[in-house]
Formats: sequence, structure tokens, C-alpha cells
Amino acid sequence: MDYDAALSSSLQRLHDEGRYRTFIDIERQQGQFPHAVWTRPDGSAKEITVWCGNDYLGMGQHPEVLAAMHQALDATGAGSGGTRNISGTTVWHKRLEAELADLHGKEAALVFTSAYIANDATLSTLRTIFPGLIIYSDALNHASMIEGVRRGGGEKRIFRHNDVAHLRALLEADDPTAPKLIAFESIYSMDGDFGPIAAICDLADEFGALTYIDEVHAVGMYGPRGAGVAERDGQMGRIDIINGTLAKAYGVFGGYIAASAKMVDAVRSYAPGFIFTTSLPPAVAAGAAASVRFLKGEGGVALRLRHQTQAKVLKTRLKAMGLPIIDHGSHIVPVHVGNPVHCKMLSDMLLEDHGIYVQPINYPTVPRGTERLRFTPSPVHGPDQIDRLVRAMDGLWSHCALNRAEAVA
Repeated sequence: MDYDAALSSSLQRLHDEGRYRTFIDIERQQGQFPHAVWTRPDGSAKEITVWCGNDYLGMGQHPEVLAAMHQALDATGAGSGGTRNISGTTVWHKRLEAELADLHGKEAALVFTSAYIANDATLSTLRTIFPGLIIYSDALNHASMIEGVRRGGGEKRIFRHNDVAHLRALLEADDPTAPKLIAFESIYSMDGDFGPIAAICDLADEFGALTYIDEVHAVGMYGPRGAGVAERDGQMGRIDIINGTLAKAYGVFGGYIAASAKMVDAVRSYAPGFIFTTSLPPAVAAGAAASVRFLKGEGGVALRLRHQTQAKVLKTRLKAMGLPIIDHGSHIVPVHVGNPVHCKMLSDMLLEDHGIYVQPINYPTVPRGTERLRFTPSPVHGPDQIDRLVRAMDGLWSHCALNRAEAVA
């Protein structure tokens, strides 16, 4: 086989379909978020505003987070030194897990190197813990959840996105004595819509199923203490396993689950993705704990209110221009383009001509024909930055002769 030719052919297909992904070199500047510096391919520098980051609240540069990381770094050095079983458990990891358990009102929490690994490792291990487990998974669940369900083997059922009636029909068709788990998300990040948490918990109660929720795009940002949409809706106590991230609203790195002490102990003891992975650096764990702690308090309440306000302002202004916004009431602001070439072109022009950085979202992240630009306003995107974004989008939409339409529900 001509391996080099096969590589070239595979890459060319992505170029031909308009969905080849490029990385740009950006440097965030401490205290200046959402501003950053873009180093162009020719080596020249340009100041830009980041509009697609997942550091939703700017906590990656918060003084309390940085101070905690400096303290831990000076005290312990850079790395953790091993897996959690072999020298990689420190006081910093235990403190972080205690903060997370308290956040979600659970007996215990377990920290992983990412929320992707937390989903994959936990969901793939649950069938070892519960032989014969049937997993019911929302059709739009994140790739990490899909992979975890797949790797675990056994029976799975895919229910139509947020379709509680379809989920009920699937549950009714299975052996009532079989162990069951329903896996879903609180916010689906590409459209920004919410999962029907209470209705799913009602079905779980009725059919004796466990519940597993991914709150990755909600922790830190919803609920009185930032525990997520389940907390906001008064449903957190009905969820058996909560998955979250430390790399988005908390602005640091890592992922976790929170659950009963026995559930966490079983996952800790059986999941290869946890057992054989070096633990987070202590400085990272310290910074994450500081961020979680801060966002539980009044400072977090103020940031969450400001964040929701910014998202509403941006949506309202883009809608007023007739841009096809996908609006389900969350903080995520997707603008439907529907063509991968146009989506990439808009992204490039926003960056080069206006200093606005937003990545195109193309297949396979979203279905073909639903390509979009996905904006994530933060509390520190000021009125001037919103004005520049709105004017740029208005001009480019006209320049590219794209359709203006009512908001997409």
C-alpha cells in the first residue's frame, strides 16, 4: 500500500469538503481576557478578541485561582509524580474532590484528567459493576459518552434527542428486572438546548434506572452555587452520577464525577482510564479547587448574572439583524450558516478583517447542513466588543449574500 498517498487523499477529502481544520497561534495575556494576540503564518502579530472560548467566566485568569496555583507550585513542584494509586494522590487532589462533592451535594467525587476521560472511563466501567446493564443514551450525547457506552459493550438503546416518549417506549420494551441507566446532558453545547431533567428522572424512578448527567457546559454557570442546571431546577438529588469539567467555567483543567461514596469507590477501583493515568499536577488541582470555591459564593452569583445578561444582549442584537440564531435560552449563541465553505470563509474574514476569533463548527461535530459559528459571550466582553461583533456580522452577512431569517428554535 502507498501509505503516503493514502494520507494525502484523506487530507484532500477534508479540504474538498471545506471542513479541514486549522489551528491558529494565539497567546492569551494575563488580565486582558478576552483579548489575545494572534501570530499570523507570516510571523506578524495582531490583537484579537476571543469569542469562542470555553473559559466562560474568565476564571482562567482570576487572581484567587492564580494565587492558589502559585502557592501549590512553590510548595510541591510541577508534576504529581504518578497515578493516584502510585504516589499521585496529594492533599490538593483530596481538597478538590471535597469541594466538588460539596458542590453537588454528593458523598464523594473523583477527579480525572478531563471530562472526556471521566465520561469514557465511567460509562465503560459501569457494566463491569452492574452485569447486564442496559444503557439508554440520548442521540446527541457527546462523543465521550458515546465512546464510553460503546467500549463497555453490552446492550444499549439510543433515544431520539430529548424525546421522553421515545425513551419511555424503549424502557417499556425491555426486561423490567434488568439493570438500567439513562445517560444524557443538561446542556447540549452545539445548539445550547436543555435536557428534560425532571421528566427523565421521573422515568428513572418509574423503571428503576440509574441516572447519569453530563453537566460540562453548565457547572459554574447555573444554580445558586454553580452546580449546574440540575441544581437550578431542584433535581440534583435525583441524579445518581454527575459528570463535570474543570476546564470550562472553572477556567483550569480536568474533569470529574460526583456520586455516592460506594459508586465513586467502585469506579475508582475498576476503571482503567482512572487507574492507569497520571493524576493532575497539584498546582492544577489547587487552582481548580479555588475556582470552584469562589464560584460557590457571592462572587460567582454576580458573574453568573452578568454572563446570562451578556448572552441575552448578544442574541437580541443578532436577531434584530435577521441572523438565524439558534436560541434555546442558554448562554451559547450559535449562528446557523449551513455550508462548511461559507462557515470557514466567515470565520477567516472575521479574524483577518475584524480581529474577531470564532471557529467554524463543521461536520462531524454537527450534522452536515447545520454548520455554524458558535459564540460564547462572557462577563468580560464589554459593550464595545459586542458592538464590533454585531457590526462585523451584519456587514459580512450582506457581503456574502447569506439569507437572513427568523431565529431558529
